[in-house]
Amino acid sequence: MATSIVSAGRRLAPDPRRSARFTVVGNPGSRRVDLFRAAVLAAGGPEPAVLAWADVLRGAPGAVPAPGTLLRIDSPGEDERVDRLLRGDALGGGWDPTRVGGGTAWYERFTAALRELARSAAAVPGCVLLADPDEIAVMFDKRRTHALLADAAVPVPRALDQGGGPVAGWDDLRERLLAAGMPRAFVKPAHASSASGVVAVELGPRGRARATTSAALGTAADGRPALFNSLRVRRYTQESQLRALFDVLAGERLHVERWLPKASPHGKPCDLRVVVTAGRATHAVLRTSRHPVTNLHLGGARGDLSAFRDAAGPEWPAVLETCERTARLFPGSPVVAVDVLPSANLRGHAVGEVNAFGDLLPGLTGLPGSGAEGADTYAAFTAAVLRVRDSPRTADRPRTQADGPRTAKGTPEGTPK
Repeated sequence: MATSIVSAGRRLAPDPRRSARFTVVGNPGSRRVDLFRAAVLAAGGPEPAVLAWADVLRGAPGAVPAPGTLLRIDSPGEDERVDRLLRGDALGGGWDPTRVGGGTAWYERFTAALRELARSAAAVPGCVLLADPDEIAVMFDKRRTHALLADAAVPVPRALDQGGGPVAGWDDLRERLLAAGMPRAFVKPAHASSASGVVAVELGPRGRARATTSAALGTAADGRPALFNSLRVRRYTQESQLRALFDVLAGERLHVERWLPKASPHGKPCDLRVVVTAGRATHAVLRTSRHPVTNLHLGGARGDLSAFRDAAGPEWPAVLETCERTARLFPGSPVVAVDVLPSANLRGHAVGEVNAFGDLLPGLTGLPGSGAEGADTYAAFTAAVLRVRDSPRTADRPRTQADGPRTAKGTPEGTPK
């Protein structure tokens, strides 16, 4: 049994490593920054510095890490100023914080900012970047992530081959899905997060079809048709609605994959988010919903993980092993969150997505035997970094920029389990 790495809510015994100073790139006052700050202070560390994403993206004077700091990169999401900086121009006069779209511009500007952060950190004496910008870029491209996992024989849903060109709209999507023998599929903007613009589509007999999504059809301020994120999952069945929905989405880079039948305890489809910290599966949450989209902010709920583990039997350790194997494909990322799709009979599973910033799970403590018992995801991350900061590089040590970059390559085509 592994020793617990930190106890929530109390300071650890004095340790010279606790003099390490952290800096977090994030949005000041956000839940993510506040939870990380609390974890560092609980571990006996000094107050972490905060580099605001808005300042980093604007290139503001002083928006560089201090010497001798451990630099954590966190999500730029949930801040309207940052969102406007990342994708405002792409949406023109129709920018709206709830608007779906502009993903390509968001991605290019975000990844450019990551590369600039890496250059800045490399020029600062004693600064250690606790992330790999190349790996974050892969995780924020669903097509590249899928290709990387498929090449490594990680089980993934089959992807729609777009080698002949990107999906051009509803008629093109329907034709391709039928030709591929894929009547049920998930259509995902390649660079989106929090299920923004994600659509579960079903093709039925006699040309009938249904799309389930949290995206609401509407009109942008500049008069163009647009989609808007909402907290209500809705279904579209009319041909005019389906055409409008997918014609707007076709303006984004899309990843399309087979919709696998998932386990449905008590009649509710479920999936798992498993957080892997420094190579070990430390936290997991079972997400259930009345809809195909299980995100907690869209009406999903945390299910009974203990009951799921009991029902899964030997499949449970197989799930954790898959998650840890997935995390090893991102050796420069001390923490990744893996979304797992358990099969309907609980005798198989596939990886749906890998998240660079998927550890915002307040109140969730570590799995038994993980070494993170009693610790939330931020405490586990902080303790793991401090524990290995001065140790020789091993499989358990987060890579830094000094170890050199690792870039994933491939095409968006995979193989189901």
